Amino acid sequence: MVRRLVEQDQVAIVFQPLGTPTNTAIHKYLNQQKVPQLFVATGATKWNDPQHFPWTIGWQPNYQTESRIYANYVLKNVKDPKIGILYQNDDYGKDYLKGFKDGLGEAGRKLIVLEQTYEVTDPTIDSQIVNLKSSGANVFFNITIPKFAVQAIKKSHDIGWKPLHLLNNVSTSLGTVLKPAGLEASKGLITALYMKEITDPQWFSDPGDKDWVAWMKKYYYPEGALDDQANAYAYSVAQTLVHVLKQSGNDLSRENIMRQAGNIKELSLPMLLPGIKINTTPTDFAPIEQEQLAKFDGERWMLFGEMHDAGKK
Repeated sequence: MVRRLVEQDQVAIVFQPLGTPTNTAIHKYLNQQKVPQLFVATGATKWNDPQHFPWTIGWQPNYQTESRIYANYVLKNVKDPKIGILYQNDDYGKDYLKGFKDGLGEAGRKLIVLEQTYEVTDPTIDSQIVNLKSSGANVFFNITIPKFAVQAIKKSHDIGWKPLHLLNNVSTSLGTVLKPAGLEASKGLITALYMKEITDPQWFSDPGDKDWVAWMKKYYYPEGALDDQANAYAYSVAQTLVHVLKQSGNDLSRENIMRQAGNIKELSLPMLLPGIKINTTPTDFAPIEQEQLAKFDGERWMLFGEMHDAGKK
């Protein structure tokens, strides 16, 4: 389908293709064809490699940065941690796993008592959750996409396993994950955020949030869920594209669009957390590198602690 877009439709860019394995499949091809693979919908670390792949750029914070934040939190706040990990058996899961282990350090890796994997084609991950509970783990790093995050949260609750539960940012949506898993079952989850949580009342009077709600109702789709974080994500990444196209002026060649995507300076977006700004340079294709930890209180994500910055640029 991407070949068709490039060779038949002759698109200027391929914008926001979703998923690590799917983007990996088109990564080399789009760079060979010199077609911008713009703001991919995946946080794999490899999208920030302008030296070898100058036509591909990420958007969200990368998975390794995020998981290092979790590792640091565990080391500082959990007495005698015994860590169990569930991850998707592909580049997405392994990227999170690497960052987490790097964050733990050589000594900290010995705290991992069990690792379990799953395939995207698996019908259930119930047996993996049972195995993790049986391992004696009191910390659970849950590296799953929404379908399996729902299962993992629900199964953990059903079998009475109550570890410190770290949930990757991929699966934090109230509407598509936490409600289906059960709000009581989701209580106490910890994640890292870079966007305003659209279900958090503190943002309801925020001008940016109001503009997003108005846009949803007027332009996007009125029946769209206002508790699905993916809708606010789509709005924000689209605003980034608009910024790049405006910055490109009258030169909408592939070369100039890519050049402008690699030269974003201090861009503030209304749905990002206060203080987070988008920056890119020709040698740094990681637009967002700040996140803050949050805990689910049974109704909404509550931010806590300091803003973590990867120290870029």
